[in-house]
Amino acid sequence: MSSGLFALLDDIAGLAKVAAAALDDAATQATKAGAKAAGIVIDDAAVTPRYAVGFAAERELPIIWKIALGSLKNKLLFLLPAALVLSFIAPWAITPLLMAGGAYLCFEGFEKVYELVVPHAHTDEPAGTGTTAILDATQLEQQKISGAIKTDFILSAEIMAITLATVTTSSYWMQALVLAVVGLGMTMLVYGAVALIVKADDAGAALARKGRPFIAPIGRGLVLGMPHFLKALSAVGTAAMLWVGGGIIIHGLAGYGLTGIEHAIHGVAVAVGQVLPTLSSLLEWLTTAGASAVFGLIVGGLCLVGMHFIVEPLLKAWRRTKAPGVPERQGH
Repeated sequence: MSSGLFALLDDIAGLAKVAAAALDDAATQATKAGAKAAGIVIDDAAVTPRYAVGFAAERELPIIWKIALGSLKNKLLFLLPAALVLSFIAPWAITPLLMAGGAYLCFEGFEKVYELVVPHAHTDEPAGTGTTAILDATQLEQQKISGAIKTDFILSAEIMAITLATVTTSSYWMQALVLAVVGLGMTMLVYGAVALIVKADDAGAALARKGRPFIAPIGRGLVLGMPHFLKALSAVGTAAMLWVGGGIIIHGLAGYGLTGIEHAIHGVAVAVGQVLPTLSSLLEWLTTAGASAVFGLIVGGLCLVGMHFIVEPLLKAWRRTKAPGVPERQGH
């Protein structure tokens, strides 16, 4: 009896060790995937605060919370199952989809750079202020939350695709676990940071009102510094989109045998790193990231040209061919 009990305890201990090793492996792989998706995370954190702007202070955190729940739903209920199905039935499609997502990031990054260099009127809300005026506070809040969740879906899809590409050689259940860990972890990281950013000026104002010698200046510094911080964060987010998007495409091309660009960037990065051997790793990384961002800027420009001169004219032509048929069908 006692020997059977000890054997059972030994088996349980063995299973616990296996489970611990699996969790440790999942955490390691999730960390690697998260590092590769860092650029998208930065951009997500830079974009989201604007959806809480213009509301009463007491509504800011509830809005962020609802967006965070929507983001988690995007990742765990839609994107995670889709990624697992894709990995099971069409693993060959992961790289092309990842490259398509990279091209989208490059396109978005180029648009932001173009807007900075050649400012133009925004057309995100074609209905103008009249549409906003007729909405009550609840409708406007819901509209903002819905827009934020839709934007998050695209960024979340890229995060999950990068994660899936990182764990393609792992078992099916390990892929599911890592995707879930990354989805949950990234959501907590992004929206925790967004909540801190959104409430930083309120915290600064509260500290400034206390009037204490050392506390008040910190509060005023927060209030005055947050607009500049948000601008800097937006710039970093744009650079990160170009760096990540360009890097994804370069790596994808190398996977298909087109290794010239990747080898050239690596050679330049190594040469730059040799200038200061003590900082070689940092210099190599900065050079690789910078070259990837430049490549991403080129890809984004090509995507913008293709969108305006090929895709949009084709869509307009398609709409014109459809329009004449509508009255005829109604007449019958």
